[in-house]
Amino acid sequence: MTTPNEPAHRATEPRSGFLSWYHPLSRQEKRTFWSCKVGYALDAMDTQFLSFVIPTLIAIWGITKADAGLIGTATLLASAVGGWAAGILSDRIGRVKTLQLTILWFAFFTLLCGLAQNFGQLLVARALMGLGFGGEWTAGAVLMGEIIRARDRGKAVGLVQAGWALGWGLSALLFALVFSLLPAKLAWRALFIIGVLPAVFVIFIRRFVREPEIYQQHKAHESAAPGTAARFTDIFSRDLLSVTLRASLLTTGAQGGYYAIATWLPTFLTTERHLTVLGTGGYLAMVILGSYAGYLSSALLTDRIGRRNNFILFALGALGIALTYTNVVVGNTAMLFLGLPLGFFASGVFSGMGAFLTELFPTRVRGSGQGFCYNVGRAVGALFPFLIGLASQHMPLGHAIGVFAAIAYGVLILAALTLPETRGKQLEP
Repeated sequence: MTTPNEPAHRATEPRSGFLSWYHPLSRQEKRTFWSCKVGYALDAMDTQFLSFVIPTLIAIWGITKADAGLIGTATLLASAVGGWAAGILSDRIGRVKTLQLTILWFAFFTLLCGLAQNFGQLLVARALMGLGFGGEWTAGAVLMGEIIRARDRGKAVGLVQAGWALGWGLSALLFALVFSLLPAKLAWRALFIIGVLPAVFVIFIRRFVREPEIYQQHKAHESAAPGTAARFTDIFSRDLLSVTLRASLLTTGAQGGYYAIATWLPTFLTTERHLTVLGTGGYLAMVILGSYAGYLSSALLTDRIGRRNNFILFALGALGIALTYTNVVVGNTAMLFLGLPLGFFASGVFSGMGAFLTELFPTRVRGSGQGFCYNVGRAVGALFPFLIGLASQHMPLGHAIGVFAAIAYGVLILAALTLPETRGKQLEP
């Protein structure tokens, strides 16, 4: 049986190979896929620029590490707000329009980062950029989740998520290129100014990408029945409240574990294990490569073994890597190659998130529910690095990382076990 967003001519097609789902897509669906993937990669590129220019800003402006950390925290918290807002907007004005708006937003404020004259201006511009950074994921994930048929939704949305690793790698390459051509005092500005380029991509989206059919059908039904429009607060109604809370715990576990590992492991390994490989391009390349492989593998597995089993598998892997890093003494060479499984599991756990959240909520509040749950996880998960810092005053830093990683991924696993399995779920208008 087919659904409105699953044309009958695809129902009996043979399946073989990882990309067998892609070839039967219509031209419109392929354009949507690439628009979301490229958009997410450009989002990651703009977001990651800051991590590369912090040492330059410290040297040129004399800001402290605490100041630099404040910029990162402000961006993260603003991105949570942006994700909530984009979810609501995507239900009100459409998935495609919201995607266009968020890309224009983060591109414009990335440009302003490059024009900032002092720390205060950069802090404000970066925080405002975070609103678009958080919103773009929500709009793109909902758009992709609705346009791809049920049996391949996990692979397609996961491959879009993999665009993050590509954007991360692109930001590293641009950093190396720009800083080799220009003096540091100009290079950091040029890098941010390059970040305005995603705005040009919106022209393509505006011309070639349309709203999913299922969303159009829902809006037509709303227009025909005045007074039936959904409200953001509907995700807290009796029939959705439990799902909303458990999905928020799932995303909190995933993001809390990621931030715990990504924020503190380099400090632990550098200061307590005295490893030098952490600051090298080779180690970063290993982590990025592992991340991309993790996204791809998770995207495939989430449609094969189910959403819940996939989350549990990658959560256990990420926890195992965190405990290995903090409890096993290894040298620089071994640590270099351990960057692969670190990126693989810590990033791969996110690959199935977009498809799962899409399937948990009805069309009328899909953007609101997905935006809220994912970004509650982002906001609460952002507290984990701070809590680890506090705990490290009373216990070794490595133990603190292990404890909070175990708590985060334990929460993720428990939430996954209590939520319904949605693999293959057909979406309704």
